[in-house]
Amino acid sequence: MDSEESTRYVIVRPEKGCLTDLFRYALLGAATSSSVDVEEDRRWVILVSILVLKLIAIFSIPMFWTGRFLDFSLNLISLNGGSLFRLLHNFLHANVVLPERGSQTFVSTIGQLDARVDLQFMTTEEEEEPFFKPQLGNRALMDLCIMSSKLAYENPRFIQNVVNLRWMMHFVDFYHCWNDFQKQMSTQLFILCDKPKDANLILVSFRGTEPFDAYDWSTDFDYSWYEIPNVGKIHIGFLEALGLGNRDQPSTFYSNLQGKYTTNSQSSLLSGIDSDEDDQSFMSQTPPQEEKTAYDIVRTKLRSLLEEHKDAKFIVTGHSLGGALAILFPTVLVVHQEMEMMEKLLGVYTFGQPRIGNRQLGRFMEPHLDRPVPKYFRVVYCNDIVPRLPYDDKTFLYKHFGECLYYNSHYIQKNVKEEPNKNFFGMRFILSQHLNAVWELIRGLTMGYIKGDEYKEGWFHILVRIIGLAFPGFSAHCPTEYVNSIRLGKESSIHMSSI
Repeated sequence: MDSEESTRYVIVRPEKGCLTDLFRYALLGAATSSSVDVEEDRRWVILVSILVLKLIAIFSIPMFWTGRFLDFSLNLISLNGGSLFRLLHNFLHANVVLPERGSQTFVSTIGQLDARVDLQFMTTEEEEEPFFKPQLGNRALMDLCIMSSKLAYENPRFIQNVVNLRWMMHFVDFYHCWNDFQKQMSTQLFILCDKPKDANLILVSFRGTEPFDAYDWSTDFDYSWYEIPNVGKIHIGFLEALGLGNRDQPSTFYSNLQGKYTTNSQSSLLSGIDSDEDDQSFMSQTPPQEEKTAYDIVRTKLRSLLEEHKDAKFIVTGHSLGGALAILFPTVLVVHQEMEMMEKLLGVYTFGQPRIGNRQLGRFMEPHLDRPVPKYFRVVYCNDIVPRLPYDDKTFLYKHFGECLYYNSHYIQKNVKEEPNKNFFGMRFILSQHLNAVWELIRGLTMGYIKGDEYKEGWFHILVRIIGLAFPGFSAHCPTEYVNSIRLGKESSIHMSSI
């Protein structure tokens, strides 16, 4: 299949239908935008996906305003002494500090759950200078990756302050990029170097799923895919988040992935549109030319930084949705045969990452990520639901690939090909999941006394753990579990060489 006409894809469009359409599709099929026939035994899978996406859409506005209210309230409390009593005291004395969104002191909901920002491995025993060796498998590198993944949820000024003043590294820039799934500048990332001159390491960190962003959760639960011949099937929502196509015009995926790709995001998206009518309908949804896509920005900036820092290698990281984009970025580099840049790839570390494609995609990428040493590590904590999405069974096409570093609730690491209970839902796992959530609540209440103040959990985090008694897979997705896994887990038995 080497032509646009022979490409295969399935696109789920829940917003285009109503309950009548769902009922008709359940009985007759043919309710998706698709270039392939969907097998009968997979019809229910798409039906469930549509129902979940519609449910998320119903709650999208309440989720948004809940998130805004929670962000403001938590920052108001933290800026005024950290308790309601101190807030009341400041109010009575007309001394209340109001939070300013986007400032160095404004912290995201993720940051409120876990206030840690410092790296664990910063100095040598002999000298008070920043200490970091870009060595794959080094705990300092793993700690940098998870802390960068957590930091990506914050605003640019907050991130710059932490990177430059707390980590003593060089903040390159923060980017808001066009997301074709959400039709807004919602794909976010930042880039840093370990030092401003003669850097050894360049790090790209993608922001993950926002807790109250319905569009982010919709991406995780979407079933749509696009097939690249001889490469494999890739999750369409993640392709759109990188700016590599638009499901309203499936031909754009062909243009960006199989046709000739250009660095001009607008021209590359518009290429391959055949009719004037298509041109006009698509133009209204195409971002202005200055609104670049994440793939364009990262590839262009990385090329510039690698030319500037001749001995540097780069690493890509992210939590949740950010982890999916982190592994998808080098995948598309290989598709575009950017082999010179791939030679500079030190590694990919993802945390709580959803599946991005099928088994063929894994086989396509493994030669580029396993030699001469493993470069791709997928870290999974216990009952985290997101690495179990989308489903991996006989009806779903999605498969994980790469090394899985699995940590149980005691932060004991196991190097496996697949995490236990790979599809999460199942009667035989329900009891153990809820019992484990009870244990995690007890551990959260006592951990600060056992492991030290660094691991003490505040009232907001304890509240999330209580909610986790009913929804254990979602509370287990918190970046706190991944920070603790890296810092408290047993040393990795995998041997990896340094640069």
